[in-house]
Amino acid sequence: MSLQYHLKIREGDVAPYVLLPGDPDRVEKVAGYWDEVKLVAKNREYVTYTGAYKGVPISCTSTGIGCPSTAIALEELARCGVHTFLRIGTCGTFQEHVKSGDMAIFDSAMRYDGTSQLYAPAEFPAVASYDVVDACVKALDKLGYNGHVGTTRTPSLGLFA
Repeated sequence: MSLQYHLKIREGDVAPYVLLPGDPDRVEKVAGYWDEVKLVAKNREYVTYTGAYKGVPISCTSTGIGCPSTAIALEELARCGVHTFLRIGTCGTFQEHVKSGDMAIFDSAMRYDGTSQLYAPAEFPAVASYDVVDACVKALDKLGYNGHVGTTRTPSLGLFA
């Protein structure tokens, strides 16, 4: 596999499971919790670390802000063998019962952006893997965090957390 143009990674550089914060500065913070850590690549808004947590191989790659830069990261990661992507970071809400600091797990997304329209028509639902959502819910319960499961919205413009 050739070097990916934007992420500067190859097959074997990343684990099958990748955490995806938007902010490149968060990648090193996330990787700091792991048992094994290696900086793989740094290019523009994309920073990638790979390592292991409790024996499970894991990677973390920043995506920058917005759908276009996220799509670039997802495509290049998938070409390198990644099969599970988990977006982590901040988000906004219009729901008054959701408090600052609460955890949000999204099982689907309303696609109000231009990028995803290039992959599937707007009528096609963007739905998360049930197994991944279920694992996240169980983890929140086990850790005692207040969490909310629901639908998110991906705008091209507007609110950015």
